[in-house]
Amino acid sequence: MAMRLNQAALNCLPAAVSVPQYNRTDVTAGILHIGVGNFHRAHQAVYLDRLFNRGRDHDWGIIGAGIKSFDATMRKRLAAQDWLSTVIELDPQGYTARVIGPMIDFAEVDPQRLVEILSRPEIRIVSLTITEGGYYIDATDGGFNADHPEIIRDLENPEEQQTVFGLLISALGNRHDQGMPPFTIMSCDNLPENGAVTKRAMVGLAKLMAPGIAGWIEDMVAFPNGMVDCITPATGDRERAMAEEKFGIADPGVVVCEPFRQWVLEDSFPQGRPALEEVGVEFVGDVAPYELMKLRILNGGHAIIAYPAALMGLEYARDAMATPVIRAFLEKLETEEVLPTIPPIPGVDFQAYLEQTMSRFANPEIGDTIARLCLDGSNRQPKFILPAIADRLAADLPIDGLAMEVALWCRYCAGTRDDGHSIKLEDEKAERLRQAALQAKSEPTAFLAMDEVFGPTVSNPAFRKAFSTALTALWEHGTKGAMEAFVGRANR
Repeated sequence: MAMRLNQAALNCLPAAVSVPQYNRTDVTAGILHIGVGNFHRAHQAVYLDRLFNRGRDHDWGIIGAGIKSFDATMRKRLAAQDWLSTVIELDPQGYTARVIGPMIDFAEVDPQRLVEILSRPEIRIVSLTITEGGYYIDATDGGFNADHPEIIRDLENPEEQQTVFGLLISALGNRHDQGMPPFTIMSCDNLPENGAVTKRAMVGLAKLMAPGIAGWIEDMVAFPNGMVDCITPATGDRERAMAEEKFGIADPGVVVCEPFRQWVLEDSFPQGRPALEEVGVEFVGDVAPYELMKLRILNGGHAIIAYPAALMGLEYARDAMATPVIRAFLEKLETEEVLPTIPPIPGVDFQAYLEQTMSRFANPEIGDTIARLCLDGSNRQPKFILPAIADRLAADLPIDGLAMEVALWCRYCAGTRDDGHSIKLEDEKAERLRQAALQAKSEPTAFLAMDEVFGPTVSNPAFRKAFSTALTALWEHGTKGAMEAFVGRANR
């Protein structure tokens, strides 16, 4: 019978399960992390667990936090197991499981309580996984979107902040007034120059909300850029059963992930940091080239396979990679159009990185769903696909493959698969996307009318023509037929 995960159970778990080799009562808080989902626990928390197991830096424990209803659900779940998490790595050569313990508390999901904890001097780093859509980016210029309804709501209710950035500014105001140094703010989301994006949001909102400290935030708060990577599927019944049957652990929030993990960070932490370089984190002077490589090859690659797979009724990323026309489309598009847009990195072979990425996508043990990869396209396309299009257009280079990817997204947004089954569109702009995609069936460029998604790319005649051609082919010949024509070979 599986054992319910908690601190008391650690000594009773099967020998095959790794458990913390440090005394968790000796761990004190140094990091507050906002957005305790699967990725954070598979990535940042695992690195810290490894470091703590070496007997190092036990003053950098994590306090979890969040502001959404699902954060309260996560808090309740983790509280029942003393903030421990099970992480199972799905290596085709053999699964491994570890229980990690760097989290020592989880703030009540209450704005005032969060500000109080953020105001404590021991909190020296605030890390974020709040999704790509949580940074209030204006697609037209890449700046801070002060007109977002959530930002307007914060500005109209200065005593009841509800956005992450509003709460961080409130806490920094407290620290400033008390003569305390600010915490470092470290984004762990998949965004180009995620630190710079975070800074723009913080300073932009501070100028409107707390102009007296906006300059102090701009000058004194560090926002290191970082590149993070670990494919982490959502948790479902399959994953919970795996924990119980293979490892004897009853953990309703078990995390499963691939065995690959990468973290590249700028070393900008004025209030100190844990010695993460001892457990595989790369500290570099400029993260941007690594970040661009990952965003365009891996994150962009997910988008490239996701929409055709959804339209063809496939369930998992591994199924997409086992479908010859989708695999060929990914390889052709990445090699011919994406890789040439990435500046060289000394010692890094982009073609080898692409091949490794394709192997990771094809991992038969990873139950990464196509539905997850299709989520939130209106926020992901401007981060992972459209910048590559803009770079190629600026260089007067062909964008037929990238235009096909955008057309596949549009066809997906129309809400039906090729076989007629309906698609549930999970996106904050779902209804608008659906209406525009249906209109685009007869008037292709209607889908491009969303300036807040497409920005200046929408006005380029070459892009409009390539997109229209690709979308017309998808509606006339179906996903498989249109893609076979694009890759130049029939895969039947």
